[in-house]
Amino acid sequence: MTDMTSNPPRVRSRQARRRGLEFKVYFAMIFALALPFASARWVRDVIQHRTLDLRGPLARAWAEADRTTPLIFSV
Repeated sequence: MTDMTSNPPRVRSRQARRRGLEFKVYFAMIFALALPFASARWVRDVIQHRTLDLRGPLARAWAEADRTTPLIFSV
């Protein structure tokens, strides 16, 4: 017989589940909406810092969508 008191089996958390079609649709919509704003912020930062050694607008929009989309599904 197995002793389950010292090492219980792992329970899958809700965050470990796969991202479904609905998540991908919302992610794409938020990414498309964030892209113009991220581009404008990137241009402003390039002018202000006078360097191209910054994260680009695609990376900024992707990060924004990656932060925002899970918030929608956590409610």
